[in-house]
Amino acid sequence: MPNAFIDTNILAYAADETTPMPRKTRIARELLLLPDLYISIQVLNEFIAVARRPNKLNLSHEQEQSWIEAWLLQTVVELTTQQFLDALAFHERYQVSHWDGLILAAAKEVQCEILYSEDLQIGQSYDGIQVINPFAQP
Repeated sequence: MPNAFIDTNILAYAADETTPMPRKTRIARELLLLPDLYISIQVLNEFIAVARRPNKLNLSHEQEQSWIEAWLLQTVVELTTQQFLDALAFHERYQVSHWDGLILAAAKEVQCEILYSEDLQIGQSYDGIQVINPFAQP
């Protein structure tokens, strides 16, 4: 299986503890058991923002810490100057947000062929990175 990168929404659905195992939570948790997954510092920062918002996950400090410890078991890609420059190029070439560009740039740096996300253009190839929405109905 090729290397795959995980977007923030996958982590957010996995950490959703508001209802007993809704469909997206189950899929996200199963997806995170796959080998060779990567996440970035950018994705972890976005997760923290979602985790702390009262109208989003609204996790307690202990819940947040527990999920962060789980995410840190994945391979975490640190932010680099080259990623910043690549994000600018992704923004220009594909008209994605700077933040999505940073995720694509981190995935590119570690040669991931897949980005699991429900954002971005599903099925689009961004410099060889294929976006797959794991929640899409077959």
